[in-house]
Amino acid sequence: MPEGVKTKVKRSKIAIFLNTSTTGTAAYSLVGDGVTEQTIAYNPQTEEEVYIHQDSGTTSVTGYKPNIPTPMTAIKGDPVFDYVDGIRIGRKILSEAETDCVIVYLYKDPTTNKYPAEKNKCSIQIDDFGGAGGESAKLNFTLNLQGDPVHGTFDPTTKAFTEGSGA
Repeated sequence: MPEGVKTKVKRSKIAIFLNTSTTGTAAYSLVGDGVTEQTIAYNPQTEEEVYIHQDSGTTSVTGYKPNIPTPMTAIKGDPVFDYVDGIRIGRKILSEAETDCVIVYLYKDPTTNKYPAEKNKCSIQIDDFGGAGGESAKLNFTLNLQGDPVHGTFDPTTKAFTEGSGA
């Protein structure tokens, strides 16, 4: 694309892959089926000060506590639903409710099918399960990102993350 040309970024170009493996080898599954809306909330942590010689204050960003609320229609057989539903059924906590996820920026230019990405440790918080009569069941959960991300690239075909330059 020529320099200086502006284009809107479609939501489908921000992909989130969840590690749904229950063994030691990562198996990244696309969060998509059953999910019609998903937003990364960065939840900035701030510090406010008013210096003695000023009338107006200063706000500084001191950190972030990002999370990704995910409302999902229950689709048995979808690897993400099955994995998160297992956490719900087992009422798993602490390390048993932790995995990692990769946020892939498909709107950025790839290098040999590898897109800029960031890998994050995350805990899975079950928010609620069920829904209204006559409708598909919903499993609403939140991915709580932990610590600093690892930047690198992700190949959506092989579902492999490579640490290094990227996002």
